Amino acid sequence: MFRKYPSKLTTRTAIWRIVPALLLFLCLAAAPSLRAYASSAAPAASASSHIDAVLLIDVSNSMKNSDKNKIANEAMKMFIDMLSTKGDKVGIVAYTDKIQREKALLQINSAQDKEDLKNFIDGLDRGPYTDIAVGMDEAVKVLQSGSDPAHEPIIVMLADGNNDFNDASGRKQSESDAELKTAVETAKQNGYPIYTIGLNADGKLNKQSLADLSSQTGGKAFSTDSADDLPQILSEIFASHLKLKVVPVQSITANGSYQEVTVNVPNASVLEANISIMSSQPVTAKLTDPSGKEVAIPSNDVLLSKSSSYSLLKLLKPSQGDWKLQIKGVAKDKIDINLVFNYDMELKIDALPSATYKKGDKVEVSSHLFSGGAQVTLSNLYEDMKAVLLATDVDTGTVQEIEMDNTGGVFKADFEIKDSHDYELKVRAEESSFYRESEPVQISAKSGSTGGTTAGGTTTGNSGAEEEKSSGLLYYIIGGIVLLAAAGVALGLWLKKAGQGFAGQIVVEVVDGNTGEKTYPQYKKLTGFKGKFTLHQLLQLAPELKESEKLVFTPASNDRLHLRAGEGITVEKSGRAADVSRGLELKSGDRVSVALQMVDKTILLEYLV
Repeated sequence: MFRKYPSKLTTRTAIWRIVPALLLFLCLAAAPSLRAYASSAAPAASASSHIDAVLLIDVSNSMKNSDKNKIANEAMKMFIDMLSTKGDKVGIVAYTDKIQREKALLQINSAQDKEDLKNFIDGLDRGPYTDIAVGMDEAVKVLQSGSDPAHEPIIVMLADGNNDFNDASGRKQSESDAELKTAVETAKQNGYPIYTIGLNADGKLNKQSLADLSSQTGGKAFSTDSADDLPQILSEIFASHLKLKVVPVQSITANGSYQEVTVNVPNASVLEANISIMSSQPVTAKLTDPSGKEVAIPSNDVLLSKSSSYSLLKLLKPSQGDWKLQIKGVAKDKIDINLVFNYDMELKIDALPSATYKKGDKVEVSSHLFSGGAQVTLSNLYEDMKAVLLATDVDTGTVQEIEMDNTGGVFKADFEIKDSHDYELKVRAEESSFYRESEPVQISAKSGSTGGTTAGGTTTGNSGAEEEKSSGLLYYIIGGIVLLAAAGVALGLWLKKAGQGFAGQIVVEVVDGNTGEKTYPQYKKLTGFKGKFTLHQLLQLAPELKESEKLVFTPASNDRLHLRAGEGITVEKSGRAADVSRGLELKSGDRVSVALQMVDKTILLEYLV
């Protein structure tokens, strides 16, 4: 999904937006401070540790074959059990070729809330026919109407991926496809990743259709014909969505006696430890904390959830150290164990001394972890993690990865600015059970910046002289522009087209049609182009993407962008093919996808001003 960052108000854009000479003068005089303000704008809030989930399930009669043992019901109940004891929201949509039953987003505040949701699942009935588009459209609407902006939204879909229309309804596959495409596009625009679990007991799973839904929205696709796979699948979904890692725990073959498994809680910042135990036969469990004291199951600090196919232990704020889990099962029964921790943890880059620098400056970057809004000071937590500073050259798209020092309760690294470009800085820290990424910070080393800083934040030499030179240049530009204005509006408009160039930036992602893999977003500044440029130029002339030369961008009025494509290039906007042979105009926030035929790749573009 594309992310938006505040754009900079360039001097050139400001000049041509305002025709009267007096306003032109004021705008130009204010431009340096406006640039500084835009560069130092506060980053967006970090991701929440709470989830708003819609569980979407196909309950048509065809599922009697593809899901004979009602694995989907067990999957949904286990997902609910893995959620936090308080704060998450869950909605349920059961569909055939219509909405069979629906439960709006319910905030979980107690164990009874989870039981109510699981009872709702047990009460679902089957019905004839199937139309995936109907279910997906409703799932998206449930999130739109009840999702908390501070939570992480997600759709988990359980289906066989096949449609079965009622002939009497007159519904056509093309109509369903169009409705589904619109729903998926809406999910994508709102940041709703779709995770799919394909159920394949009868071998008729339409794996590709479910994989497409996931790949288009940043989710993941799984498939299974056995409840044995559920712990791993659900752990992967849960972990992927909250930037956690599934911690491997040994599987055992029961021998009729208690067998011991070690569960290591790595630090004191773990909110919850979810231990799932999957077995085809009943099991009994005992638990000992790191001090050697036996802990009752269930108890105030250990919750137990059971169903016909799994048991889930949830340790609340567990002590750091080795917990001993003893499992007794029926002899020769295979018992699978999975572990996922839940953290209330954010990673933030400390405020930089400046947003503007110059070539050769060294920028000291430090970053801290935060839990419950408070800075984490435990040095051992930092030392147990590996952190890297990702410095992206916005002008070229190249990313430099710098290993950070993790001693002293802080992550630190120095970044040397090698070119007079714009840069984006981001920190990623990870350990065995979770990872976190900071919100990116934008800095600029473009010529004409209002001075740079050294690693310690001291202003670099000649900054006063450079500022004076910049000021002189500014008044020189003002004088020239005023003379042009006096020459007439027509001349001004001509100069706007010839010299203004482009405003804003384009966010670029490349999707591989064979693997479904998507590159990280790259932010391409357009201010360096004049008159026109091709998509191939924007992509740094990558040889395998040569056919992208056929798509040409030119500036349009009101900071809009005009694109035109030659034969063989397919451009989609809002999920529909656009006629770009006659040109397509983009305003800030518009997104398009460009399908390349020769390399089976799709270029995702978002225009931001």
